[in-house]
Amino acid sequence: MSHSVIDRKGLIITTLTFVVWGVVPLYWHLLKVVPSFQIIAHRIVWSTLLVVGWLALKNGAGWLRTVRAQPRAFAALGLSSLLIAFNWGLYIWAVNAGHVVETSLGYFINPLLNVLLGVLVLRERLSRPQWIAVGFALIGVAWLTWQAGSPPWIALGLALSFGLYGLVRKLVAVDAVAGLGVESLYLFLPALAFVVWGENGHGGGFLQGWGWKIDLLLIFGGVVTALPLIGFAYGVRRIPLTVVGLLQYVAPSIQFLIGVFVFREPFGAAQALGFAAIWTGLLIFAADGLWRSRQRPVVPVAATE
Repeated sequence: MSHSVIDRKGLIITTLTFVVWGVVPLYWHLLKVVPSFQIIAHRIVWSTLLVVGWLALKNGAGWLRTVRAQPRAFAALGLSSLLIAFNWGLYIWAVNAGHVVETSLGYFINPLLNVLLGVLVLRERLSRPQWIAVGFALIGVAWLTWQAGSPPWIALGLALSFGLYGLVRKLVAVDAVAGLGVESLYLFLPALAFVVWGENGHGGGFLQGWGWKIDLLLIFGGVVTALPLIGFAYGVRRIPLTVVGLLQYVAPSIQFLIGVFVFREPFGAAQALGFAAIWTGLLIFAADGLWRSRQRPVVPVAATE
């Protein structure tokens, strides 16, 4: 297979991944009758069975032995599992509580938060356009905070948890899917215990109350969780990181449109000003990334996270 064909396939799969992440609020909204913590527990259980089953079919137990041979990496994945579980839980609760627009804000902020984490933790240097981009984002968040009377906690919680998750995974030299498998194993038993507890008179209704359609949606939630992550891991290895950086705005853009036009969440002029400041920062950030990518050879990314 030629290099250009591989790039095209990687681009298509990565784009589809971000589109799926963009429309997924519609999916979780179908499960509104189910308590949010039950949704997240089922999501973990079914995605674990899918991811670990796929890894076992592909590599037997070798994938787990490879990760366990790196004790620090194995421990770090325990931390990343808590971060992603918090992110998933907050996201699902926010969607079903009518805060889809604010969840989109969190993922708009996330790329710029990643830049700040790079400066504070990894001692990376920012260019002047990047500092200006971060400044616009901070102005936008400050404006939204002032208008609402309190910080946009949902957006900041999503951005911070996913940003820290990405930082941990960046520092751990483990294959992306194998890392997801280990994270899933860390979360599996607590999630399964919560499902069982729920089914014993504490808000559960799987196979005995919610109906077969909801049951199927909960099971398929594992696919909705795992397949985009596997697709992202596949695609990001085959296209330039700058392209991935631009594509990551697809998901929150779709989420924002769904929140405003499908769920009819309030979005007035005051919110528009705050979002506009953040979007301006993103445009500067994206333009700077494109300009820098043209100053050096563009090669596919060999991701190890």
